[in-house]
Amino acid sequence: MRLARAWLLLLALDLGLSSAQKSPEEVPVQPGFDAHKVEGRWFTIQLATSHGDLVLPTDPLKLSLYSIQTRDSGDVDFVLFEEGEGVCTGVNVTVHPTGLQGQYQSTFEEGSVHIHFVSTDYSNLILYVCFEDSEVSSLWALLGRRMLEDPTWLGKYLVFVEKFHLEKAPVFNTAGQCPPPLNLGEVAT
Repeated sequence: MRLARAWLLLLALDLGLSSAQKSPEEVPVQPGFDAHKVEGRWFTIQLATSHGDLVLPTDPLKLSLYSIQTRDSGDVDFVLFEEGEGVCTGVNVTVHPTGLQGQYQSTFEEGSVHIHFVSTDYSNLILYVCFEDSEVSSLWALLGRRMLEDPTWLGKYLVFVEKFHLEKAPVFNTAGQCPPPLNLGEVAT
């Protein structure tokens, strides 16, 4: 669970809420966003966060996004894999539509998560994840359908990194699948 929380903190997109940072309401979303078009396998190309020590390269446990799935209800599942110490575990994180296009949220025992699909052409994706518990933390991720870094999308992503004063974070991708993912228990929606 610690790594799932760290990924959520990282997965997105930044907001340690210093005076220079923006509130989640100020983070853009993709006009005309269609959640069904982001279904499938994704690779993390770049990560940035307001908390540079959130994920360290020396940490023996690695958490990575594997895929995004949608449900008929409109919910979105993020399939994550945690690898380390000879074990690979799958975890599903489910978020629910907020009623605002491209924005999702969920509440867990540890706090709540807000996700914005900031920009996408459905082959590349800029994702913002804000995790709130006793403090607010966020992560920005540049995702791609392939491991290749698209210079145009990297440029778009770096504009957000600069605007939100983010620090680069280490990237981990999973080569294969772990056992079937466990559902991350929700307290409320």
